[in-house]
Amino acid sequence: MKTDRRTVLAGSLAAAGLAALPARAAGGVDPAACEAALDAVFAETRPVALAGAVVTREGLAWSGVRGVRRFGGDDPATLDDRWHLGSNTKAMTAAVYARLVEQGRADWDAPLSVVFQGATVDQAWDGVTIRDFMRHRAGVKDADALGMVFYMTARADPRPLPEQRRAIAERILSTPPTGTPGGYEYANANYILAGAAIEALTGRSWEEVTRAELFGPLALASAGFGAPVHDVDGGENAWGHRWAGGQTHTPVDPADPGADNPAALGPAGTAHMTLADYATWLRVFVNDGGGWLKPDSVAILSDAGAGQGQPYALGWIAPPAIPWAGGPALMHEGSNTLWHAVAAVAPRRGVALIGLANVSVEAGAANGLMPGLVRALG
Repeated sequence: MKTDRRTVLAGSLAAAGLAALPARAAGGVDPAACEAALDAVFAETRPVALAGAVVTREGLAWSGVRGVRRFGGDDPATLDDRWHLGSNTKAMTAAVYARLVEQGRADWDAPLSVVFQGATVDQAWDGVTIRDFMRHRAGVKDADALGMVFYMTARADPRPLPEQRRAIAERILSTPPTGTPGGYEYANANYILAGAAIEALTGRSWEEVTRAELFGPLALASAGFGAPVHDVDGGENAWGHRWAGGQTHTPVDPADPGADNPAALGPAGTAHMTLADYATWLRVFVNDGGGWLKPDSVAILSDAGAGQGQPYALGWIAPPAIPWAGGPALMHEGSNTLWHAVAAVAPRRGVALIGLANVSVEAGAANGLMPGLVRALG
C-alpha cells in the first residue's frame, strides 16, 4: 500500500470546486447548517464514518461525526477517535523546519551539502534549496526515488528510521534530478528528504523532533504516528477501510502491517490525531502563527513561489485567491488509501474547514462535505 499521488491531484480538483463557490459576507457559523451538510453527505456517499469541523480564530465553532468505527459493526465513531491525516502531515514537517529556522538551527537556503554533511551531492543540485523540495519543484520523481521496491521492502528494513531516510536522501542527491528542477512534480520522497534534513540538523528522529516542537507546544495530546490504535480514553478507535466501489468496505486492523505506509515515509504522511487537535493545528494558520510560529514563518510556509503548474506552497496547495475565502487559501488532502483527510484554510476570513473519513479518497465523503461547510459560513 502506498500514498497515492492522485490524492493531491484530487486535492486540486477539490480546490477548484471550492473556488467556484461565491464570496460570503463575514459572519458567524450556522451549526444547524453544518449538521445538515454532514447528514446529507453521509447519506449520499455512505462512508463508514465521516467527521467535520469549522475552526475560527477562537477555536472549534462546530464539529460533528456520523457513522461507525468498523464496517458491519455498531460501535459509533466519536469525537474522541483519532483520524489518520495522510499527506496533510507534510505541512507539519514544513512547519517543524520553520521552527528550527527561527531557533537558528536551520536555514531555508543552506546548500544541500551543508544540510547533509558528508553526503555526495551531484553538482546538478547546485542552487536547489530545501524549499524547492517542499514545493515539489526540485526535480524529484517518486517512481525513481522510491518505486515499488521501497513499498515492498521498507517495513522489513531493520535500520533506525533516520538511517533509512538518510539513505533515501543520499540516493536522491548522489545523481542528477530525474525530473525538471523548477517544474511541479508531486513526490512523497521530497518530504522524506525534508524529514532527513530535520534529522541531520538536530541529531534526533523526525518523530522526536515533531513531538518536541509541534505536538508538545501545541498540546496535541492525541497526536501520534501510523495507524491509530486507541481513542483518547484508551478504548477502541475507528479503523481504516479498503474500498473497491459500491457500499462494501473492508476494515483493516491497525496491527496489520498494511494498515499504513512504511514508517520511513513518516514526514510525508503518517500523522494521526483527533478532530479537535487537528483543529488546534490549523489555528496556527488561521491566527498568523498563534504565537507558536512568527508571522514571517507563516508567510514563507504559505508562499507557493514562482513556477508553472500547481500553486504549491510548503505542505499546502495555495491558490492565490478564492471568492469564499476572501483572498488566498491553503488546501490539502491526504490518504494512505484507508483514510481520507481534507483541510481548507481561509486566513483572511479567519476560518478553516475539516473533513475526515475512515475510507479512501475515492469514496468522496470528506471532499463532499466541504462545499456544505462553506455554505454554512454566515
